[in-house]
Amino acid sequence: MLCLKARPLFSSLFAITSLSSKHLKRPFILSTNTSKSSITMSLVEHVVLFKVKDDTDQAKINAMINGLNGLVSLDPVLHITAGPVLRTRSPISNFTHMLHSRYKSKEDLNAYSAHPDHQRVVKENVLPICDDIMAVDWVADNDPAPLSPPPSSAIKVTFLKLKGNVANEVQGEILGVIKGIKDGISSIQQITCGENFSPARAKGFSLASVAVFAGVKEMEAAEGNEEYVILQKQKVRDYLDGVIVVDYVVPSPSSSSL
Repeated sequence: MLCLKARPLFSSLFAITSLSSKHLKRPFILSTNTSKSSITMSLVEHVVLFKVKDDTDQAKINAMINGLNGLVSLDPVLHITAGPVLRTRSPISNFTHMLHSRYKSKEDLNAYSAHPDHQRVVKENVLPICDDIMAVDWVADNDPAPLSPPPSSAIKVTFLKLKGNVANEVQGEILGVIKGIKDGISSIQQITCGENFSPARAKGFSLASVAVFAGVKEMEAAEGNEEYVILQKQKVRDYLDGVIVVDYVVPSPSSSSL
């Protein structure tokens, strides 16, 4: 089990609420499609958060995780990894598991969602054991490489809910702030951001980003850059109505037996 002490963080680069932590097991399995890793495009990011019911049998949780990771075999999938979150950084969030996947287009994401194998896993392994599910999809603002973050990489996902009167140009300014984070925090290996295009499943969260670090140590070092973090918060906090931040560690293949 990987257990870390909560610290002030770039966590919510944009967090406007007090921090909370939830420490869970590292994910069981990594699913990547390396044969597709050399493809270059403005890809689609797909992140799903799950709240597994309390006291769910571990065998059923394993079946859900392994079933989701097994969907890497589907042609539209460029990358997929799913498992328990390392910790959540937002009081409004109690999600326990996360899926992150990538596609070369919205059409490929739709094909994945409609595929019988995906529908089967959701029906048989996901819905029966989950209290809550949310998903956010966006077109990446750049082409991250590699498409599949390697084992032990730390991933920080941030969802932003904007106040109702925020204009489109302000949304663009906020995305610009997110894009600039990499310039101020060199330990970020990848960062993409964009506007959610699946509002029905996003609970009102309209902007999202995913940042990838070499590992937890590097992510925590970035979180300690308080002066830079405070500056970024000040630029956007007045426009926000809510923030969800989730930290996740990409597992090694050997962890699939845990």
